[in-house]
Amino acid sequence: MKLITPNCTALLLAALGFAGIVPSACAQDSVNSSRPLTLAPADASSSGGGASGSADAKATEAELAKKTLNPIADLISAPFQNNWDFGIGPSDAMRYTLNFQPVVPISLNKDWNLISRTILPTIYLESTAPGIGSKFGLGDTLQSFWLSPKQPPGGWILGAGPALLLPTATDGALGQGQWGAGPTVVVLRQDKGFTYGVLANHVWSYAGWGEQNVNATYLQPFFGYTTKTLTSFFVNTESTYDWQGEQWTVPVNFMVNQMVKVGKQPISLQLGYRYYAEGPSGGPDWGLRFTVTFLFPK
Repeated sequence: MKLITPNCTALLLAALGFAGIVPSACAQDSVNSSRPLTLAPADASSSGGGASGSADAKATEAELAKKTLNPIADLISAPFQNNWDFGIGPSDAMRYTLNFQPVVPISLNKDWNLISRTILPTIYLESTAPGIGSKFGLGDTLQSFWLSPKQPPGGWILGAGPALLLPTATDGALGQGQWGAGPTVVVLRQDKGFTYGVLANHVWSYAGWGEQNVNATYLQPFFGYTTKTLTSFFVNTESTYDWQGEQWTVPVNFMVNQMVKVGKQPISLQLGYRYYAEGPSGGPDWGLRFTVTFLFPK
């Protein structure tokens, strides 16, 4: 059974093509449609061959699939997260956001890792009302660092550190125009195929030129399950509470992840639907997500 249908492959190429990012391996696969994307075991020369090598490869792939659900895993990854939100403003406009969010773990010593995650958005926002033009450019960057023990205490994976807001937006409609900082934490557990936990941060602005100060809490509780076929079913919320406007924004995401390989390159593909349970007047009603994550195991 193919892990990706031709429609999903087309969506991948279209999404990355919009941003000007089309991996050559994926482009080759789109031409050779008879060659499906598969999560193949390592070849016999690298795994030792035979049943033992195949079992070792499957165990490695299963561990890799688990790590894709862990935001502070000891794994270099490069996600390209494509988001489409619909129903914005009087014009029911669409907003497209490509979040490039590389995660880089740094080993400090035998006991501790420092995990770096950068979220840099590129945004296209249609005209939200008559007389207002569409916008395209960079949004503000969120840089997070988590200090994480290599041996999870009591089976719980922990991380804590600072979150930094950088005013990289190229248009006032796409960012806050504020420098900000605050704490961020991650607590999660992975057991018998299940992954559950929460990621949170709070950011206060301390300088900048924007008219609106930043004082916001972000909460992302998540729950997922990974099957033996390396398919993960995942639900989370990415809720933000704006203390300035006393307003919740609560998108609920329902997602499916699938591990595949293009040649020897492991990739995680994610497709999801988003429903806004709460939000400001004129905010989006619903959305879609398609994420391509390139994985670089050690």
